[in-house]
Parts: sequence; structure tokens; C-alpha cells
Amino acid sequence: MNSSNEIIVVERAHGGLHCDKDALTDMFGWFLQVLLASLAFTCLIAKRFCEPRLHRRSWLIWFYDTSKQGMGAMTIHLANVWLAGQYQGDPCTWYLINFLLDSSLGLLIIFVGIRTCQYLSRKKGWEAINFGEYGKPPNVHAWLAQCCLYVCLMVIVKVSITLFMQLDFWENVKNFILSPLDNPKVELAFVMLIIPFFINMLMFWVTDNFLMYKDPSKRRRDSSEVSLLEKAKVKYRSLRKKKSDSESDILLSADDDLLDPEQVPTRGSIHT
Repeated sequence: MNSSNEIIVVERAHGGLHCDKDALTDMFGWFLQVLLASLAFTCLIAKRFCEPRLHRRSWLIWFYDTSKQGMGAMTIHLANVWLAGQYQGDPCTWYLINFLLDSSLGLLIIFVGIRTCQYLSRKKGWEAINFGEYGKPPNVHAWLAQCCLYVCLMVIVKVSITLFMQLDFWENVKNFILSPLDNPKVELAFVMLIIPFFINMLMFWVTDNFLMYKDPSKRRRDSSEVSLLEKAKVKYRSLRKKKSDSESDILLSADDDLLDPEQVPTRGSIHT
């Protein structure tokens, strides 16, 4: 036991391992993961209250939308935790590299997948795969079909990222990333909580906009309301201009009345 600890200490001194292979799945690691999930869930609740009151989703529709993202995020997270222990070297850095790729390249794959499903839903009439649309009243079968489809998208993302990770240059990235951190607990907190919190907050917010249903009639109504408001402003300006013109005419006519009719010069008259 002492010899293995000495090996780890030597590896740390040479910029090698910072956290052992069980760091992501020990008690402290699971605590950070549960805390991160709670914060991400709170972020999605806050997003619902930021929606316009007239267009705010019901709690049931909100749950249908966010639960898909929750299942997909859990699938990706568990896959990253398992894959981090399969690489040679520090599992914390491998987990962070996978997470950053999932949040960038993976988000692009998710966007393309969701838009493809929505396109097929319109062209083929497959209403169940139209993300964010569950029927009236909301049908649990449509939600279940979209959950399975979204998890399949996450599997495609993870397979694509794993294949991308086979390139040789990631070894140099692994040696560079998190190199200033020497404390395993601090490194684990950065990898499992601090960095993922800010990135997940942005990613969950953007992905929720992809998944939620946007009624085209509401967008048309909003645009018509804006155009009516602009028309009202233009009409108000024209009425105000007419009012100012009429007031100036009244003032001029009043000045003319003050003058004696015989003293009012006529056009073309010559004073001698």
C-alpha cells in the first residue's frame, strides 16, 4: 500500500496523476455530482420563470421538456465517468476533456438531430417525434418516444466524441490541462462542479430552447402586435402634426382679426 502511494506521489511530482482512478466515484466525487445535478435543475426552474407570462409553459409541459434533457445529461455523464477510468493517466483531465467536447461539438450534433426530427415530423406526419409537441391533452406516449429519441441522440454524441478522442494530440492536451493544480480534491472540485456548473447552465438553457415547442401562431401574433403598435405611433405623430398645424392657423387668423380690414395689404397692391 505504501509503495503504491509513493508511486502516485512521484507521478504527481512529475506532472502525472493528480487524482486516482476512484476519485470520480468515491463519496466526495458522488457528492459533487449530486450537487451539480441539483444546481442544473434549479437553473431550469429559473428559466421557466424567465419566460413571458402569457407564453409560459405549464409545469407538466416543462417537466416533459426538461426530463428529456435530464435523461440525456445523465447518460452522457455516466458514460464520461466510466470512460475517464479507461484511459491511461489522470481520470479527472480525461473527464474534463470529454465534458468540454460534449458541450461544444456535442451541442452541434444535438441541434442537427433535433432539427432533423422536426423536419421529418412535418414531412412524414410523425407527430410523436416533434420535440416539444405532446398533443392536446399532453400524451405520455409522445413524451416517452421523444425521451428515447433524445437518449439515442446522446449515444450518437458520445460515440462520435469517443472516436474523436482517439487522435494522438489529446495526450498533449491532457498533460497541459489542469497542470497548475496539485491538490486532488481541488482538481476534482474544478472538474466535477465549478467548470461544469457554468458550462451546464449555458448548455441547458440553450438546449431547452431547442427542445421546447414554439407556436408559430404566437410568433405571428407577436409580430402583428408590434406592427399595430408601430402603426399607432405613426398615427399619433400624424395627428399631433395636424393639431400643431391647426393651432398655428388659428393663431395667424387671430392676428389678422386684430388688424383693420382696410389696413390689411392685398397682394399686388402698391403703396404710394
